[in-house]
Amino acid sequence: MCKERIWSFHLCYYYCKSCDYSLHKFCAELPDTLQNNPLHPDHNLIHTPYKYDFECFSCNRWLKKMHFYYCGVCWYDMCIICATTLEQKINHASHPHQLERMLGHILSHCVACGKKHEGVFFQCTTCRIFRINLDCALLPAKLLIQISTNGTFSHSHPLTLAYSFPLSEYEAKFEPLCRVCNGEFRYHLWNYKCGKCLYYVHVDCATSKTEPFMSIFLPASLGKTYINYREDEYPNLLNCPFQDEGDNLLKHHMSNQKELIRKQHEGDMFNHSSHQHPLILLDKQTSVGNKPVSLHDPMKRVQLLCDGCVKPIMTVPFYICCHYVDEQCCFVLHERCAKLPSQIQDYFGHPEHPLVLLPKIPSEFFGVFKCEVCGLPSNGFAYGCTTCEYYVDINCAFIPEEITHEAHPDHLLLRVKASALSEDPCKACIKWVDHNWIFECPSCDIYIHVKCALLLPRVIKHKLDKHPLSLRYEPVENHIEEYFCEICEDEFNPWQWFYHCTTCAQSMHTSCVPLILQYEQATKEYKEEGVYEFLNIKFGGTLEIKDHPHHLSFVQGVESDGKCSNCLEQVERRQQLKYKMIFKCMECEFALHYECASS
Repeated sequence: MCKERIWSFHLCYYYCKSCDYSLHKFCAELPDTLQNNPLHPDHNLIHTPYKYDFECFSCNRWLKKMHFYYCGVCWYDMCIICATTLEQKINHASHPHQLERMLGHILSHCVACGKKHEGVFFQCTTCRIFRINLDCALLPAKLLIQISTNGTFSHSHPLTLAYSFPLSEYEAKFEPLCRVCNGEFRYHLWNYKCGKCLYYVHVDCATSKTEPFMSIFLPASLGKTYINYREDEYPNLLNCPFQDEGDNLLKHHMSNQKELIRKQHEGDMFNHSSHQHPLILLDKQTSVGNKPVSLHDPMKRVQLLCDGCVKPIMTVPFYICCHYVDEQCCFVLHERCAKLPSQIQDYFGHPEHPLVLLPKIPSEFFGVFKCEVCGLPSNGFAYGCTTCEYYVDINCAFIPEEITHEAHPDHLLLRVKASALSEDPCKACIKWVDHNWIFECPSCDIYIHVKCALLLPRVIKHKLDKHPLSLRYEPVENHIEEYFCEICEDEFNPWQWFYHCTTCAQSMHTSCVPLILQYEQATKEYKEEGVYEFLNIKFGGTLEIKDHPHHLSFVQGVESDGKCSNCLEQVERRQQLKYKMIFKCMECEFALHYECASS
């Protein structure tokens, strides 16, 4: 009769099963005459039993072949919907008061989604500022997002409609972003959520109501992606993350030069410019003479780090100092690190001059320098320009122009230098990418620090869990507890990348899963760092100073080391040795910051 749908909140309606004919309750019970209607109070309105084409003078719509009311005095026509507006009231779970239908089709903001709509609205009869659009009023209490978005987004559990996102809850959940548009939430607007999986989406995003042509003005979606490059044009494309801690960029780069490496240095022993003693090649056995050499194994708390790339040595072949037997020298090198090219031409970060291979940077105390690309301190080999004092660690010397990453599959990520004023967050650590080298997906506005993309392997081991830990890019489904790091025991933000064991439901900061094993209790003071700060530092070695009778060992400070013995810093917090590179006396309580020792 009125040609409108019978909606879910119409609790009662008339239905003829044999004819499949339905009527609203208010349409079926229409009176022949309306008296004192507020939209036309001066005269009675008469219901016509016939269908005509007419214009409703109340809502200004032209309607075809419908029943209507008319005033024979004023020739005033009114549609059935306008005539029965006062009877169309609903009770909605989002609001404590009854809502009534507003007259006609209007353009207004909806308090449910915060967007402007044109159409049917319901308004609170008590507090007139509460006004929701019909589409939002009809939102289901639960939905599967893969159905409502045609498979573009997917989640294994039904999402529940929530009528607000209280600020306290929003902050307690580490201020999550919408899983569809990556936008922020406003506490008073409705949303769909799966609380135990920390999966939250805007109501418009969950139901794909955004018009297609408007998508060019919105942030790029995080859903199903499609390959945006031709695979045959990138035969050597690097796919990140690397599989485990024994795999890295340098290994990937040098693997294509394996035959060349073998031809350069044949034989089991040779002299390398980085070391004063001859080096022995271990390619079958892992022993020097009768003394065994243990490979790097986190589960057994065994550490063996290359002096060149400062990465674990987990397999043969590798070189070791010939004096390893009598424990006078523990210098070790990957075979690939022993055969690096002597210089690099046209380096992307410093094309003005060639970069020369430097086993140690002579101008830097204890060989520690800051890499110009990843920003991490290192005391391994470097490629550098001594004229410009520009140095990069040997891993960052071979960064490709583009990569792909499992965290943003199917799209090329391009190597770029972020603007110094950029406030875009890194997808991994959520820290700003300002003035850093990053990988960027320009079509999706996805940014990842170079160090986060290349230095966090897909799988890693730690002695606190007997299973391998997998790199996670978002909260884990069905994880009913809060997220605490098993190493530092602090709660952490699951929107940052982290390592997780699904079997044991254990999680760890990416910066707390130490490759340098003896320092796991002192990984970093600020856990929002995505990568362990001293990942490229090989601690060890000793220093002699004039004012102290004992040798000082190069280590990372822990809480029990207290304060610097000779620190000029006036701020007490800065005097602490915890989490810093320090030189420490193993015979007494004397210890110095790296900076104090170097001065």
